[in-house]
Amino acid sequence: MFDTIIRNGTIVDGTGAPAYRGDVGIKNGMIAAVGEVSGTAARTLDADGAHVTPGFVDIHTHYDGQVSWDALLAPSSINGVTSAAMGNCGVGFAPARPDKHEFLIALLEGVEDIPGTALAEGLTWDWESFPDYLDALSRRKFAVDLGAHMPHAALRAYVMGDRGADHREDPTDAEISEMERLTFEALEAGALGFSTSRTYAHRARGGASIGTLTASEAELTGIAGALRRSGKGVMQLISDAYLTADTEFATAELALIRHLASVTGRRLSFTVQQTDDAPDRWRHIFGEIGAMNADGLDVSAQVAPRPIGAILSFSATTNPFLLTPTYRRIAHTMSVPERLAYLADPAVKAQMIAEHGAAHNSGFAEMLAHGFTRMFRMTDPVDYEPSADASLAAEAARLGKDVAEHAYDVFMEDGGRRLIYMPLINYARGDLEDTYAMMTSSHTLYGLSDGGAHCGTICDGSFPTTTIALWSRGSKSGRTIPLESLVHGYTQRNARHVGWHDRGVIAPGYLADINLIDMDGLNLGPPEIVQDLPAGGVRLLQKAHGYRATMKSGAVTFQNGEWTGETPGRLLRGEQRL
Repeated sequence: MFDTIIRNGTIVDGTGAPAYRGDVGIKNGMIAAVGEVSGTAARTLDADGAHVTPGFVDIHTHYDGQVSWDALLAPSSINGVTSAAMGNCGVGFAPARPDKHEFLIALLEGVEDIPGTALAEGLTWDWESFPDYLDALSRRKFAVDLGAHMPHAALRAYVMGDRGADHREDPTDAEISEMERLTFEALEAGALGFSTSRTYAHRARGGASIGTLTASEAELTGIAGALRRSGKGVMQLISDAYLTADTEFATAELALIRHLASVTGRRLSFTVQQTDDAPDRWRHIFGEIGAMNADGLDVSAQVAPRPIGAILSFSATTNPFLLTPTYRRIAHTMSVPERLAYLADPAVKAQMIAEHGAAHNSGFAEMLAHGFTRMFRMTDPVDYEPSADASLAAEAARLGKDVAEHAYDVFMEDGGRRLIYMPLINYARGDLEDTYAMMTSSHTLYGLSDGGAHCGTICDGSFPTTTIALWSRGSKSGRTIPLESLVHGYTQRNARHVGWHDRGVIAPGYLADINLIDMDGLNLGPPEIVQDLPAGGVRLLQKAHGYRATMKSGAVTFQNGEWTGETPGRLLRGEQRL
């Protein structure tokens, strides 16, 4: 007798093999039979008309703080994810000396846009070392399984003290040796690997660059020796190589990545995206990744399935009037309802539009303030490939209105809660052609969802749903990716990369991590602004439609998008074998 039988589904097994019709029998949290399954079960799930896939594996999240107070771990869990890796990009909360708690909170608040007040109230800090952190997580239960990387920024601060926060400070040989020792200790305790950040975009709350920004080859080589010595773990990083127009700089960064992959002898992945300033740099990077793999190194690009964009609103973190003196004065002194009531005053509107017109900005601030050609109303379902004629600038031109005045009026729609989508990354040419090319290249991993982070500005924890829904149906230019390939990318391929060999495939002997998906109904509505973080913190949360059920280790965790309250998820220590 089985615990559960899933009947009459179209099985997409995660390996990339063609889909087929069949049943799945589950016993003791494991898949026990697939195909024509006979026998009885305590529970039967009817999958007629649905696709049955493995649970999704998200290798790029930032739940390092949220795990202290939240068992649900949305938005990943509500988008079909059953296993997630956190501690990416060199940031996290362990190891942590007691006098560095506030430093780490400020770092995560700045780098990952997680409200510091929520972290200050929600973090339990029942750890100091990284093994302590894993022990603390092992005492908790979740809706998904979780693994964690050793984060470089926290490690640096733990070993170097205040000097570790300054990227211009180099560690001594003794400090490098200590960082290597602690990384080895973390790997032995069950860390997934080691992560670091080399991007100027990562700054603490006060604006200081992350301490790992310019870490020397000597420092990184020394720490990376822990992976070779242990024979365990992966390396994950973000570098400014993808966003620079400076070929010499990009080449040097790629040479460092090659060196680290060679030193560790382990799998390495790093962020690759497209920016307006260097729209073809990703092609250069993919060429170098191909050469690394040809030389026997295991190096992959983590890519996104759609544009990465800011979500703008008067009721969220960011909007085009953010830097005007009037808005800056009220941004942190008024509650959201008070702010929206104040902004509805015609006199305030006139003042802010005048200030906006007089402002002179540069770089991202200028794009945010005046990039109305890249601002689009969020539709339901969301259009992640919006056309130029749908922009706020195009609307204003058709109406014969001043574009800033029109934008202000649009932002005040729905009582000031109108959401605007502003694609910033992977949209240099106003379409998804380059994103398609990145997703279908060799040595690609589907990642970068940042689940748990960017609470008030970006809402990309729904990447798995976009990946399956958008690309199986096709972009506006008609580009499609076979469903079997998409599912493979978010299941077996990702799981195998981080060493989780016991999941990501629907076959006997694998974990019963499973999604039942109504493909015709699979879509994403616009995010909602919710106030569910500790200390009343606000975040964007986007729900998916079309998931009939999600199972984690044989337990039904979600039915028709609603959490059942089940928490079968646990901490994963290191690699997981069949």
